Amino acid sequence: MKEKKTLRAGFAGSGFAARFHFDALDYVSAARVEVSGVYSPTREHALAFASERGITTFETLDELIEASDVIHVCVPPKFHEEIVLAALAAGKDVIVEKPFTGYFGDGTPAFSGDSFDRRKGLEAAMESVTRMLDAEKASKGRIMYAENWVYAPPVQKEREIIEKSGAQILWMQGEQSHSGSHSPSYGKWRLSGGGSLIGKGSHPIGGVLYLKQVEGRSKGGRPIRPVSVSARVHALTRMPSFEDKGYIKTSYEDIEDFAAVHITFEDGTVADVFANEISLGGTNNRITVNANNHRTICNMSHNDTMETYTPSEAFYNDIYVVEKTETKQGWSKMAPQEGWFLGYQHELNDFYKAAATGGCVEANSQLAADTIAVIYTAYVSAAEGGRELPVSLSEIMIKPS
Repeated sequence: MKEKKTLRAGFAGSGFAARFHFDALDYVSAARVEVSGVYSPTREHALAFASERGITTFETLDELIEASDVIHVCVPPKFHEEIVLAALAAGKDVIVEKPFTGYFGDGTPAFSGDSFDRRKGLEAAMESVTRMLDAEKASKGRIMYAENWVYAPPVQKEREIIEKSGAQILWMQGEQSHSGSHSPSYGKWRLSGGGSLIGKGSHPIGGVLYLKQVEGRSKGGRPIRPVSVSARVHALTRMPSFEDKGYIKTSYEDIEDFAAVHITFEDGTVADVFANEISLGGTNNRITVNANNHRTICNMSHNDTMETYTPSEAFYNDIYVVEKTETKQGWSKMAPQEGWFLGYQHELNDFYKAAATGGCVEANSQLAADTIAVIYTAYVSAAEGGRELPVSLSEIMIKPS
């Protein structure tokens, strides 16, 4: 048996995303992975992350990149581009968390996500996309887009159904919703690049775009891509009339907490995506596919793989039940392997297989770029009353070895 290639993993960032990336490395079977260490501009966070895991901390990003083969970008999206460009310039593969990039304001203290020109935001976001795609073309490294929904087992099973049955997808409906984000930077446009539309919507938008890519590749060798978008967004918890009962997070400075997007594809088929921060009872992660020969519900969470009941949540104080649920008392749909269902382990295995062998990845820079184009065009549409607008797509470039 051929010995597996050893690859060094470097972590840029030490927060929530870095933790689940690190944990998922235990399930990578396509290569031997050694963690080179972690870099974070917040030194105390890097030291805490490293101490808990017995790994090295680096003083600078350049030191981390030099010591690594694959860079995990697990920082707020505002800082994605600079790390991606530095890693690609050094010829390293780079795993980029969602959202890929965005528009984070003009850098002035007066900037507000409530009032800037959305068309300028779209232009700036796509300029960022172009810079990263150009850097990828010039590098021996490649961008691996960490959209875990692509790798969720229900979505990958649907990929098989589409490919083997010759299905035409007519309409999809995607949703991610829950009661608020883990991230301390979320809620501030200058750090997150938007609200529910980008923070939550990037998952189902990426998922539906991916499935149409699959359909197109299986039939004609090229992906079916989005051509127009219409959208509405709302800041419901910031309304003067909102009655706060203490369960839904309200720490949003200048972002929306509800978004609805309608996408039309090149072949005339459609998808609808909903994203919000106002849904209690845990996270809803699902895509429903309506095709000409089948219907599939890809239900990543909640699902009924395991259900449990306790008369008092005190019994479950030290037991993880499921993401974003407000109480453990009564019946719960427990997640025995949440990371597996949501695709985290599968995505990293795909990425490290590609890094080791030179193959392609399912979630590539084209999917990342198209997702950002849809999201920021949707922001323009919402600002213009939901008017349907064309999506300006980046050049198709799928990089193999």
